[in-house]
Amino acid sequence: MKFAVLDFETTGTSSDKDEIIQAGLVLIDEAGNVVETFSRLVKPEKPIPAWISRLTGIDDALVADAPGVEHLLAELVPLLDDAVLVAHNVGFDAAFLQAALDRCGYLPFSGRMIDTVDLARIAFPTLPSYRLGSLTHSLNLRHDRPHQADSDAAATAEVFVRCLQRLRKLPLLTLQRIASLFSPERSDLGWLLAEIAGERETEFQPDEKEYQYYRQFALSVGDWTDDETLAGDDPDSDRTSARLPADLSFSDYMDSVQKKLRERLPSYEPRQGQEIMFGRVLEAFERDSHLLVEAGTGTGKSLGYLLPALYYGLKESKKIMVSTHTIQLQEQLRQRDLPLLQEALPVPFKAAVFKGRSNYLCLRKFEQQLQVPEYAMSEDEAVVRSQMTVWLAGTERGEAEELNLQGKAKDEWSAVASDADSCLNRSCPWFRKCFYHRSRNEAGKADLIITNHAMLFTDLRAENRLLPAYDRLIVDEAHHLEEVASHHLGQKTGYASVQNPLQRLWKDARTGLLPQLIGHLAADPDPNAQAWAEKLEEVVPTVHEIRESWDRWANRMFDMLAKLAPSDESGNLTLRLKPDQLPDEWEAAQTDGHNVIQLLSDLIRPLDKLLPDIREHADELAMQSLLTDLNGAVKDLAAVRTELQSFVTLADPDFVYWIEGHAQYRNRSVWMYGMPADVSGKLKEHIFDRKSSVVLTSATLTVDKSFRYVTEQLGLAHADKEGKLMTAQLPSPFNYREQSLVLIPRDFPAIRGRDGEARFVEELAKSLAEVAKTIGGRMLVLFTSYRMLKTVHALLKELLASSGIEVMGQGIDGSSRSVLTRQFREQPASVLLGTSSFWEGVDIPGDALTCLAIVRLPFQPPNHPVAEAKSERLAAEKKNPFMSLSLPQAVIRFKQGFGRLVRTTNDKGIVVLYDTRVLETSYGKYFLYSLPGPKMEHLPTGGLVNRIREWLETPSGT
Repeated sequence: MKFAVLDFETTGTSSDKDEIIQAGLVLIDEAGNVVETFSRLVKPEKPIPAWISRLTGIDDALVADAPGVEHLLAELVPLLDDAVLVAHNVGFDAAFLQAALDRCGYLPFSGRMIDTVDLARIAFPTLPSYRLGSLTHSLNLRHDRPHQADSDAAATAEVFVRCLQRLRKLPLLTLQRIASLFSPERSDLGWLLAEIAGERETEFQPDEKEYQYYRQFALSVGDWTDDETLAGDDPDSDRTSARLPADLSFSDYMDSVQKKLRERLPSYEPRQGQEIMFGRVLEAFERDSHLLVEAGTGTGKSLGYLLPALYYGLKESKKIMVSTHTIQLQEQLRQRDLPLLQEALPVPFKAAVFKGRSNYLCLRKFEQQLQVPEYAMSEDEAVVRSQMTVWLAGTERGEAEELNLQGKAKDEWSAVASDADSCLNRSCPWFRKCFYHRSRNEAGKADLIITNHAMLFTDLRAENRLLPAYDRLIVDEAHHLEEVASHHLGQKTGYASVQNPLQRLWKDARTGLLPQLIGHLAADPDPNAQAWAEKLEEVVPTVHEIRESWDRWANRMFDMLAKLAPSDESGNLTLRLKPDQLPDEWEAAQTDGHNVIQLLSDLIRPLDKLLPDIREHADELAMQSLLTDLNGAVKDLAAVRTELQSFVTLADPDFVYWIEGHAQYRNRSVWMYGMPADVSGKLKEHIFDRKSSVVLTSATLTVDKSFRYVTEQLGLAHADKEGKLMTAQLPSPFNYREQSLVLIPRDFPAIRGRDGEARFVEELAKSLAEVAKTIGGRMLVLFTSYRMLKTVHALLKELLASSGIEVMGQGIDGSSRSVLTRQFREQPASVLLGTSSFWEGVDIPGDALTCLAIVRLPFQPPNHPVAEAKSERLAAEKKNPFMSLSLPQAVIRFKQGFGRLVRTTNDKGIVVLYDTRVLETSYGKYFLYSLPGPKMEHLPTGGLVNRIREWLETPSGT
């Protein structure tokens, strides 16, 4: 067997119009040894585009004396004879190869083709990215000259060999499972996997002791418990952690812990802000008070709350709950902070990370998913299921976060994610291996639980049945708490909310839970089986009626949106439904909505009666599983019916109801929302009145040095009046006066008048290009408008084309935030344009980021239904909506954006603020006063570059 690893550099992405300019080939034998390498430059018929030259380093001068493509093929074709073609994104290179062969009169390449992207996804399912550069970095492989064909081919060859080695070391059972998902005749990847599995089957296999084998799966974990009681059912069960000695003072405890931290981390040193936080958190817990604490970047707030919380919890035998906004921060605490504290504390403690149920794999559903015959799934589906099978042999937690699933692969996860409505609990053969129940059990036994805001409110809606009992809560990233509460205490129904469960019930006459159950019953000897099957057949027409009726309703909603709602810059449409100002079209829409509700009842009612009867007589697991999944789909439809009933009747006077959609995707993009306009009362009632102490911390909680805004929004005003609310604004460990300079070009054009925006954008692109050239890239630009970002991206790319500075933009090429951030770090000569999510949570320490440009002050659109409803309430209370709501929200977001610049004590950088409203308006001072004391200057736009150069060259930053 011979593998030919191929890579082309080309003049563009279209094999019809573009040409090959360089070829690299590495021949590998069956054992993975390199037999031969080949590299040639090729002279194209047209000039090489400048952007290709920048990317590859290959320009017209370099290929001036190179032979044409026909000479390349004369040498290349013999090397490909009887070889398996291997490439990274093989479709791209194969298309160029076939086009060149065709143009030069050769027969097409007819051998097998293997894509190392798919192979790497299967072999290494948890890697953060499958781009070639990222793969070589993750696998510690050499890749000296990315985007040069010889180097890329060599790197791809190494990736290919590493994948083969990894696959050959998998448990034989896992290898056989993934090979069975593909047809070796129809799939070249399937052929390769079958070959590897065949090799392994002929070898002597030692006992693989590191794996547990169960139901023909290889797993890395055993049963999670042998107890008869779930620890989560009893919050104090099996609390085996040692308690701290009763006479151990907090200062002695901290001395001991900090001594060990210094031994473990020589760079660790107590910071003034963190020391204050230690004391305030402990005081809040001991006094049964709530605490608001603003702790900026570099304070060390994670340890600032974890150390006093563990002292209190271990001394008083109290369970501590920590909630973060993102799963990423949960993982950071799990991987970085908790292991450190396990070593530093004087006694051992138990910590658990507990996420929402859909984050865990349901092993029963996954087993079922793998029973689908290979001819009934696409190659993409087979690749994703192979990824999961390989991952299953190594995971201990079974969490989605560990897997790298992109795009449609996320739909595969949805099909196998754990959920309450389709859980067999103790009847499930996988119960003792279940990842969700394992995690819940660990949370029940833990002294410290790390969860997230979404889970906090999911538990609240489930009447506190999901999380173990607790009365001490720490909320990190607390500036998001109100928004998450609004979403989770409200409702959101989309086109897919009905279509997906209906699809699970009946996709076609052979596929779906109903036809499967009817088929089972047809072969069931039970005397009632025939009658049950007939009753199930009777509900099938209702499924089709609901589908048609739901389409009519969604079309009606979209038509109303398109007619009445103005489209924003991205084509999004939003229409608020006010009970006292309903549009004329609403009456007909209500009729369609009630029709859907009635049809849903016509389907749910008979199934609710029938399924328990069948379950009572069902013994085998396959039937129990089928009934459980069917019951889950019915419950999903019942939940939609309830939400739809509320939406159609606009039932809750405290809710804001609205519709969203997109001009391009029409009825399939329709979403119907109902959310409380004000969650402060619910937060007060369900959290602050019920918990003895809640600590809320974030880098941005104050506006103009005051906690008043966040106190009112979160429902803490009553606690404040009663003296049960403490506050602390911690000093920063950074010397912002020395480390950062804020520059405001005072004569910069404003966005006013008919041509105001066009002039602003043109001047902005020019100024950004000048600044970027001065500092050699290393620049993050924050926008509030995606349309403006796209326009500036095109202009800036042109202006910086000759400078070698790359311009990256959020949403331009589909790359995720994390991918763009990583590329920005790895490529210093670059400018990154971001909006929305880039204002916070992006960490780019050191020299990678030298300049932060803020284009506009981040005011939220005032016409968003929730913001509009809040403003109306404030106006009714004789308050100024702008000063009480819009301004504080914008200031907090502005502070988050500013926080991207200085991440360590050694960072030094500049903020350029292009919005002159901070100088010209009475409210501008609130933005500037809320910053942590940087040096601020306003100057003419023409003086920006010189001042930036001067400041960066001055060691002290003065």
